[in-house]
Amino acid sequence: MKRVSIILLAVFVLLGAVSCKKKQSAQAETFDLALVTDLGTIDDKSFNQGSWEGLVQYAKENNISHKYYQPAEQSDDAYLTAIDLAVKGGAKIIVTPGFLFETPVFVAQDRYPNVHFILVDGSPNNGDWSKGAPVYKTGPNAVGIHYAEDQAGFLAGYAAVKDGDRKLGFVGGMAVPAVVRFGYGFVQGAEYAAKELNLAAGSVTVNYHYTGAFAATPEAQTLAASWYNSGADVIFACGGAVGNSVMAAAQQTGRKVIGVDVDQSAESPTVITSAMKMLQVSVYSCIREYYANNFPGGREIVFSAANNGVGLPMDVSKFKTFSKADYDAVYKKLASGEIPRMDMLADDGSPRVVPVSIVRVTEVR
Repeated sequence: MKRVSIILLAVFVLLGAVSCKKKQSAQAETFDLALVTDLGTIDDKSFNQGSWEGLVQYAKENNISHKYYQPAEQSDDAYLTAIDLAVKGGAKIIVTPGFLFETPVFVAQDRYPNVHFILVDGSPNNGDWSKGAPVYKTGPNAVGIHYAEDQAGFLAGYAAVKDGDRKLGFVGGMAVPAVVRFGYGFVQGAEYAAKELNLAAGSVTVNYHYTGAFAATPEAQTLAASWYNSGADVIFACGGAVGNSVMAAAQQTGRKVIGVDVDQSAESPTVITSAMKMLQVSVYSCIREYYANNFPGGREIVFSAANNGVGLPMDVSKFKTFSKADYDAVYKKLASGEIPRMDMLADDGSPRVVPVSIVRVTEVR
């Protein structure tokens, strides 16, 4: 009996040791860099993928552990739950791609003061619009990344006109500031190219319209198709899934589309280029600054041509004559300020009128 007891004791000790090793192993598995996705996946060809690629690039270059977390649903609570998991997993930096994270980050930055947050394309706020505007606060452990959409739109409009297109279209989603900047920049770029080419007044036209939403609809497709059937060469589709409606119309009519935010060439063969926000560049830059003990906490950073924050994907663009040299030349002017940024919005937040002399803009309601 005594011998059996000794054997059992040895077994318990062994099992205990194995259990401890498992616990230690689980505790040791931490991830310093984390990304919480929006509802999409890390290969969504949009904000999740671009942000993840920037994180992974830095992590692999510097041998840093990393992981992504996907919320169960689209809600502030679900996003905060995913952030909680990332923190429990050892995250020192959490990247959150998209404006839907504005309120979750507003909460999380106070809940986890020792964790750093990179909010892509948004500013932390409490989400309460009942008094006209929410309360904004970017804590010392958070940074809001923004982009010069006007410069990205400028490049698209400039390239289209320099490439020979004269009948352009802009279909935006809701007239929020980012969409307005894309559209006004597009018109400004077309005007600048028209002046360089010494075109006559009215020789370049732009049909311009906001759908009022970011969904793909039969109405948006019908509108785009009517523009194409009336002679439009290319339409800049700037409104999330609205772009899918424009691409469908372009496929029906054999015409062209300019994508937005990310390289959308894989979405449709009709996409000739895209007015891009360089998500990978901006996320990589902020992570690099953290590890250099220079994290830009408490700030809202704008990525523009000056820091390679916007651009066109020239390696996959389908232009006829507009070359990489043409692109580099105009990009340099934007980066240096030789082509100044226009103040797109008035003090009350309403869109200003784009000053044009050659391009004729027709607003379609």
